[in-house]
Amino acid sequence: MKSRVNKLTGNIRRSILQKYVIVSLSIILMCMIALGTTMLIFVANFWEEEKKENLIENANQVASVIKAASTFNSESRTLIVEDPELFTITISTIAQSVDADIFVVNNKGKFEYCSEQGKCTHINKTVSSDILGQTATGNFFEFGTLDDFYEDTHYTAGVPIIATDNQNEELVAFCFVSTKSSFVSGLTMAMMRIFLTAAVITLLVSIVFVAFLSYNLARPLRQMSNAAKKFAVGDFSARVAVTSTDEIGELALAFNHMADSLTASEGMRRSFIANVSHELKTPMTTIAGFIDGMLDGTIPAQRHRHYMNIVSLEVKRLSRLVQSMLSLSRIDNGELKLNCKEFEMFSVIVTVLAGFEQKISAKNLEIRGLEDFKSLKVNADPDLMHQVIYNLIENAVKFTNENGYISFSAIETKYDISVAIENSGPGIPPEDIRYVFDRFYKTDKSRSMDKKGMGLGLFITRSIMRLHGGYIYVESEPDKYCRFTFKLPLVAKPQPKPSKEKYIDTTANTKSED
Repeated sequence: MKSRVNKLTGNIRRSILQKYVIVSLSIILMCMIALGTTMLIFVANFWEEEKKENLIENANQVASVIKAASTFNSESRTLIVEDPELFTITISTIAQSVDADIFVVNNKGKFEYCSEQGKCTHINKTVSSDILGQTATGNFFEFGTLDDFYEDTHYTAGVPIIATDNQNEELVAFCFVSTKSSFVSGLTMAMMRIFLTAAVITLLVSIVFVAFLSYNLARPLRQMSNAAKKFAVGDFSARVAVTSTDEIGELALAFNHMADSLTASEGMRRSFIANVSHELKTPMTTIAGFIDGMLDGTIPAQRHRHYMNIVSLEVKRLSRLVQSMLSLSRIDNGELKLNCKEFEMFSVIVTVLAGFEQKISAKNLEIRGLEDFKSLKVNADPDLMHQVIYNLIENAVKFTNENGYISFSAIETKYDISVAIENSGPGIPPEDIRYVFDRFYKTDKSRSMDKKGMGLGLFITRSIMRLHGGYIYVESEPDKYCRFTFKLPLVAKPQPKPSKEKYIDTTANTKSED
C-alpha cells in the first residue's frame, strides 16, 4: 500500500512538471511561429513593393530611351529606331544592371526588341490583349507568368510608349521589364534559416529556464508530499519552507498551519485517551472494589448504605462521561437539533447555581450580580442552554480560588442578550486561551483541579451557541480573573456548520495575544 502511494505521488509530481514544461514550451513555440510568419509576410510585402517601384522606374527609363532613340512613322504608325544595334546594346546593358529581361512589343503585342538579343526565346510569342489593355491605362505590375508568357513566376512591370504627331498622342508600343522570383525565394529561405537558427537557440535556452523554474515551483509540493508521508506514520514534525509570498507561499503557510493543527490534535487525542482511560478506570475500580467488599462480607452491612452512595456518585460520573461522548458524536454527525421555546434565562442560572450550592459553600465563594438581574426572556432550546450555563458555572466553581467570587452580568439589546460569567482565580494562561474551545483541550495539565473534566464542555458549549446563531468568547488576566461571555439572539437563527473556520472565538486582554 505504501509503495503504491509513493508511486502515485511520484507520477503526480512528474505529471505536474511535464505539463508545466510542455505547456510553457508550446506557448513559446507558437509565439515564435506566429512571429516568424508575421515577419516573413511583412518582409515579402515590403520586398514586393520595393520590386514594383524599381521595375516600373526601370520600365519608364527604358521607354524614355526608346522615345529618344526613335522617330514616329506616320504611315506605319510605329516607332522607327534609328540605330537598332546601339539601342539593343543599351537595353541589354540596362537589363544586366537590374538583373531583368527587357522587351518591347508593338500595339498588337508582337515583339520588336529584346535585351537577350539573339538568345531571346520569346520572340515568337505574343503578349495577350488583356495585358496590353491593363498596361495602356498606366503602370502595370504582376507577380505571375504574364498570362502564360513565362513558364515560371516573374515579377513584371510594363508601361505604355506614346508617340506625338502634330500634337496628337498615339499609343504605339509597350515596354516590359521582368525578373525571376527566384531571388525572393532565396531571400525567404535565407530568412527562414536565420529565424530557425535563432528559434532553436531560444528554444534550448527556454527549455533550461522553464525546467529550472518548474523544478523550483514544484519544490514546495515535493516537500509537502514528503511531509504528508511522515504524517501518515504519525510524525507531525515536518514543515515546508516558505520562500515566497505568492500562491505557492500561501499554500506552504496553510500546510504548516495544518501541520500545527494536526500536532495539537494529536496531543489532545493522546490526552483524551489518557483522560478517558483514567475516567473509566477510576470509577469502575471503585465500584468493583466496594461491591466485591459488600458481597464477600469485608464491608459490614451497616456500612453498605454509605458505600452504595459512593457507588451511585461514581455511576453518575460514568453517565456524564457517556453523555459528553454522545453529545460530541451528535455534533460531529450534525444530529444536534434545536427545540426552541420561550423561557426565562434568569431562572435557568438560579437553578444551575442551586445544584452547586454545597461546592460554593465549601469554598466560601461570593456570588455577585444576581441582584441586578432582570427578566431575560429568550426563544431558544432550554435544555441546550441549560447545558451551556451548567458547563460555564461548573468551570467557574471548579477554578475559583478559596474565598473568591463568581459574578454574573447581562446586557439586553433589541436583537440579542449578552450574559457574562466571571470568576476570580488563576485565569487562563495567554498561550492556552486560543485553544480553550477546542475539543479535548484542558488547561490544567496536572489534573490538580480539573480531575473530572475531559476537555469537551467548552467545545460543546461553543457548538450549541453556533447552532443558535450566537457565539461565545473568553477574556482572562492571569492570577486575576476569567470571564466567559455568550451572545444569544432573542430569536434563535440556526446557522449551518461552517465549512471553514473564519475566525477564532477567543480573545484576551493580554499583550501576547494576536
